[in-house]
Amino acid sequence: MVVPADGRDGPENPGRSEAPTVVMRGRPPKRVTVPAQGGPAEVAPLAWSADQWGLADHRVRLAGRAYVWLNLVEQRLRALVDEVLRPVYAPAHGEDWVTAAAGPAGEEWVHRAGAVREVSRRKGYLLDPADDDPLVFLTLPQLRELMVQHWPCFEPYLIDRREIELALDELEVARHVVSRNRSLSGTVLAQTERAAARLLTLLDGGSGGVPADVVEELVGGRFADVVSVHADRVRLQRELPVEDLLEGARRLDALGIGLGMLCQNYTGKRLVRLASEGCRVRLLFLNPASSAVRRRERELGLGRGELARSIEMNIMHVRRVRARLRDQGGFEIRVFDEMPRFTAYLVEGARPPGRRRSGDLGVVQPYLRRARGIESPALVLRGGAGQEPGGQEPGLLEVYREEFEGVWADSRAVS
Repeated sequence: MVVPADGRDGPENPGRSEAPTVVMRGRPPKRVTVPAQGGPAEVAPLAWSADQWGLADHRVRLAGRAYVWLNLVEQRLRALVDEVLRPVYAPAHGEDWVTAAAGPAGEEWVHRAGAVREVSRRKGYLLDPADDDPLVFLTLPQLRELMVQHWPCFEPYLIDRREIELALDELEVARHVVSRNRSLSGTVLAQTERAAARLLTLLDGGSGGVPADVVEELVGGRFADVVSVHADRVRLQRELPVEDLLEGARRLDALGIGLGMLCQNYTGKRLVRLASEGCRVRLLFLNPASSAVRRRERELGLGRGELARSIEMNIMHVRRVRARLRDQGGFEIRVFDEMPRFTAYLVEGARPPGRRRSGDLGVVQPYLRRARGIESPALVLRGGAGQEPGGQEPGLLEVYREEFEGVWADSRAVS
């Protein structure tokens, strides 16, 4: 803070003959000193250091994810309030229906929101005519207050008021932090994402149609369908278990050496049920009798025949699954002889729990010379994630589909 000299002398208020010291508080604190008699000034640089830029970038990433969830919650709650309360109050009060719904207790904040709306009108901040509505200018706590005041109107549509209010309470910490650009911790972000996903489910009547892939949609187009990267298969399956990957699938195309992720982490009963519900399955294994298997065994330091026996066991497992199906034509098993460059699970029509719509998913792992499949990095692909409708640029999912079809054409059926 700068305290200027006021120029008045006297025993109680002596005049100041020296220039003030200006202190700028920050991290780390910087001080700019202006000398009294015009000597050389010692000025600390105002630019951020690399560490400070890194810290700011980290904070932006955390706050950005939280903001997306908070924005979704506010939009959903606003739409719900509009759908439930407008038909009750608008016929009698017209444009002032929000004021009427708020009642005397909320009259002050409704008028404040109306003032912000008028300023936005005058300054041209309303870019969308649909936003010229008093409801748009209410904050999340105010929308919550409207819902709580009129709970009997909402009760037929919502499951549990207590759960909804608890979730909104959990979001308040992140809302305060994000709205004021303060530091958000990873723990609070995780809590925010869980609470927002739970709240969106509750506001949808418990249907489970939560768009948990909203952040993926924002970044997927930038990275050609890649929505997440995992250091190994263990971390992948912690975030995306096989049962979630295959939930509601209409087609499964899998290519790899032994397809261990499917054969060892997804039970035969589940696979039978998946195929019986109409999922078309095509599985491509490396031929256990091929020379490529022996080369791979040498790369991994395995004894002769170890990998081949593992592949044979997995093939026998899926053959037993196929034998239990009424329509075996929709469950195809083939082998190929070339050394594969990757393992891939390409799923059409999947709808993992917590996601609003079905879509195409893929899990791809490159084969490293000295690493087993479980130790290889894994990419999760979502077809068309973040891309504009009708976009002409294919993503990586289509690239791997083409590669699968090429290997399938050169493969041989397993009886």
